Amino acid sequence: MALGNVLGFAVGAYDGWFRVLPFTLTRACGVACANLKAAFLLGVLLLGITTLLSVTAASEIPWDPAKKSGKHSSGDEGGEQEDEEDEDEGESEALFWELTGALRNLPRPMWYILLVTALTWTAWFPFLLFDTDWMGREVYRGEPGSSDPLVSKRYYNGVHTGALGLMLNSVVLGLSSLAIEFSCRKLGPSYVWGLANMIMAASFAATALITAAAEETAIVDDGPPRSVTISSLAIFAILGVPLAVTYSVPYALTATFTEKVGGGQGLSMGVLNLAVVIPQVVVSLGSGSWDELFGGGNLPAFLLGAAAALFGGIAAVLTLPKPTPEFRGGPKLRRSRSSPIP
Repeated sequence: MALGNVLGFAVGAYDGWFRVLPFTLTRACGVACANLKAAFLLGVLLLGITTLLSVTAASEIPWDPAKKSGKHSSGDEGGEQEDEEDEDEGESEALFWELTGALRNLPRPMWYILLVTALTWTAWFPFLLFDTDWMGREVYRGEPGSSDPLVSKRYYNGVHTGALGLMLNSVVLGLSSLAIEFSCRKLGPSYVWGLANMIMAASFAATALITAAAEETAIVDDGPPRSVTISSLAIFAILGVPLAVTYSVPYALTATFTEKVGGGQGLSMGVLNLAVVIPQVVVSLGSGSWDELFGGGNLPAFLLGAAAALFGGIAAVLTLPKPTPEFRGGPKLRRSRSSPIP
């Protein structure tokens, strides 16, 4: 995933696609438009290739409800169709009650994992939604729809720089992923997760300082001073560390606790995803109004994310179980199957 992110954001950071694919540049579509069009076309091409691979690389046996229920294919075709529809409805209803039962019977540690996950993603989504826009507006002080071409160019320069920052973020994400297991063995997953959220909180709070520095300095070569740009890119890169933790530790803890109580891991992963999706919906619907309440810009949402990350880090350290004594002894000691450490 990190490698794919690196390549994808590298495409967005490169501003010469209109030369590679000259047909994208037209009278109605300028350089910025042509670069975006080229990036989308490359995405369409890759989606086509990967879709073709996914449907041809492995053979699958189609699901047959008659074989599942032990019925033969003989009989009235309309009756079989009605049986299939009734069976599908029954399975959907069973899945709903299974999900409801899973929520009702979740052990307390799992509720803590859901709480920390929700706070963590509440912190992440404002930045993930508006990071390049923040670079274009607050750092480079541009506007996409400005009548002044220089102001419009500054915005797109900021977006390109933000894409470069996301590429650096993905590089750090990939490297940090290699150290997740070692860190959890040494510190315990609760402290690793808590520390990651503290790094998030500090980084999101630092965006306010960078924005203030950009506003107080003069524009140099269609952008802010080099020190401001480097500071912004450093924030992107540093956030790769907590993002690696967010992509791994919650799911590892969920799988471990589910195994401990004898539940289904697939269902528990679905429950965990609710703690990801609900914050995403809330942030997507509320970030714009929240920003407008404080005068516009992306900083109010970023600072709200910093607060959520701070509370999530505190909750991770105080509520999630600590490592068992066997884990503190090092890898030579045998682990119990019920150990809550990934």
